[in-house]
Amino acid sequence: KMSELENSFRKFAVYGDTAASGNEMTGKNFSKMCKECGVMDGKAVTSTDIDIVFNKVKTKGARTITFAEFQQAMKEICCKRFKGKSAEEALQAVYGLIEGKEPGSAGTTKATKVGGVDRLTDTSKYTGSHKERFDESGKGKGLAGRQDVTDNSGYVGAYKGAGTYD
Repeated sequence: KMSELENSFRKFAVYGDTAASGNEMTGKNFSKMCKECGVMDGKAVTSTDIDIVFNKVKTKGARTITFAEFQQAMKEICCKRFKGKSAEEALQAVYGLIEGKEPGSAGTTKATKVGGVDRLTDTSKYTGSHKERFDESGKGKGLAGRQDVTDNSGYVGAYKGAGTYD
């Protein structure tokens, strides 16, 4: 059975990386986890401390840490974050901050509909050759909308009676 801590570790490990398995975490995701879970408070533990600890626990030449190395990193950080507590109490307090958490998407870019953007992206108002790149619902046709497909039927383009001759 996976612990809550390991579950959170895996969720942050795969964040933003579609190829990630969840067994190893990058420095960027480790930093994100520490920031979002409140391990990094900006006073006792800063982003520099997080980066130093990450580079200290990872194997030489590697770019990621395993769950075991992550636990080692938390042991390094916990005493700094909770100064008055014993090593074991501080470690449990840090684990308490992380357990059950998952990466948030605060500060991500949303599509705007302000001002002229809405009007400019309305495909129903497109004219000329651009109009042919979208279907009735406004969804792009992809390559079919960008390429001129040759018509070898023998009729002139846009001829109304095409295909009527027997």
